[in-house]
Amino acid sequence: MGAEDHVVVEREGKVATVRLCRPKKKNALSLDMLERLTKLARGFADDPGLSVVILTGQPEFFTAGMDLSDPRMAALANASLQEKRITMEIAPRACRAWESLPQTTLTAVEGFCVGGGLSLAVSTDYIVMGESAWTRAPEIDWGMNMSWGTLPRLVRLVGPARTKRMIILAEKVGAAEALAWGLAQWTAPDGKALETALSVAKRAAEKPLAPSAMTKETVNALADALAPLASHMDRDQFLLSVLDPEAARKINGFGEK
Repeated sequence: MGAEDHVVVEREGKVATVRLCRPKKKNALSLDMLERLTKLARGFADDPGLSVVILTGQPEFFTAGMDLSDPRMAALANASLQEKRITMEIAPRACRAWESLPQTTLTAVEGFCVGGGLSLAVSTDYIVMGESAWTRAPEIDWGMNMSWGTLPRLVRLVGPARTKRMIILAEKVGAAEALAWGLAQWTAPDGKALETALSVAKRAAEKPLAPSAMTKETVNALADALAPLASHMDRDQFLLSVLDPEAARKINGFGEK
């Protein structure tokens, strides 16, 4: 199965739903999947008849995050530094593509949303979480930095101290806490996150797209004015971090599991 099987699109009128569909791997994000997410976003951006895009996963989970056992990642071991930097740009490019969509975007989360899943979720306009859903960023525990442009997006949503709790302390944040912090904008009964997101999408789809898109662009420009200064070294920090022997041991151990 390829990326097209692992990232499935459904369209109903002005609303598109993109579903991560790699259940045997807990929707772990391969580089192929991330490239497909970027390609889809670019296509959505040029669609004047599309008003809302929803990103979701399985009924039991959103995603386990980046697939550290991806063969394309393993092949980087003997690659040049520039080849590594190019490959490490794939994931942040996907997040930027989703963040810059003119349409209203939502992420509907059931179960767990780990690591790179959080990065994707905060790249959308709104997050809806099932009552038992939770998110966690374990990157530092694995000896890696939190990259993909995630830190400025989190600071914008939850503030500096809570961002440090989520990233440095790797605290698990449940739906109720996420709602109180401003990380999520709605919660829903378990199994109803997508249904709630579709309800919001219906309201958003009734709005004129052009003024909605212009407003979104302005709000994002104001909120993210300093974001490139904070995250432009993400990928290089990652490449530096994984050179640490302790990080290498943990990552290799994860791959073996």
